[in-house]
Amino acid sequence: MAKIAYIRVSSNTQNTDRQEEMFKDLGIDKYYIEKVSGKDIKDRIELQKMMEYVREGDTVIVESISRFGRSLTDLLNLIDRLNEKGVQFRSLKEGDIDTTTPTGKLVYSIFSSLSEFEKDTIRQRQAEGDCFS
Repeated sequence: MAKIAYIRVSSNTQNTDRQEEMFKDLGIDKYYIEKVSGKDIKDRIELQKMMEYVREGDTVIVESISRFGRSLTDLLNLIDRLNEKGVQFRSLKEGDIDTTTPTGKLVYSIFSSLSEFEKDTIRQRQAEGDCFS
């Protein structure tokens, strides 16, 4: 049961010191650090490595949700992948998002419902648009 830290800044000119300091006393077993835009998760090599590495019982810890996923859809997809592997997720800045707690699971469920609603609404608009083409 490892504690895995994922740290990301958006560019090479930024440094990760502030985020690393937040993890100092948490007993982190492994760090994944990258300096890349969060816009496209396919470009985030360290994130992909971490997602492959984590195992059941591990906990992924981030400084804030925005460092993990830039869009709600990406965030939910990443957390779904972690859940499928039996990996917990925790954000330090948004302390209520901790899938190891009932409150964190509730918040995650609300985000999931909103994402599903968003996808359904987009499909509906697309279908309505097709009718008028």
